Amino acid sequence: MSSEAVKHLTKETYDDAIGSGIVLVDFWAPWCGPCRMLGPIIDQLAEEYKDRVSVCKVNVDEQQELAASQGVKGIPAVFLYKNGEIVDSHVGAAAKKLFQDKIDNLL
Repeated sequence: MSSEAVKHLTKETYDDAIGSGIVLVDFWAPWCGPCRMLGPIIDQLAEEYKDRVSVCKVNVDEQQELAASQGVKGIPAVFLYKNGEIVDSHVGAAAKKLFQDKIDNLL
């Protein structure tokens, strides 16, 4: 169950969503074990940073074209954007602190 603060993106909404401010995008799939481990962390980040960072998810099974266009080769893949430009990324599950540090560095 995703936090209400998490936006679910499609190829139609992706470019607008990453266009301004700081945006974290989690590329995931429901069958992916590490993705399920990371899911609650992404939800927590969305709640903690909701007024400063836009937190989004992309289901790669439903959005294969979008995942391919962004160069996603493994999941979970987390990308950080600032004003439409990718500034950081991480592939695989990780501790919440890693993502907090990445976000804090951009704020």
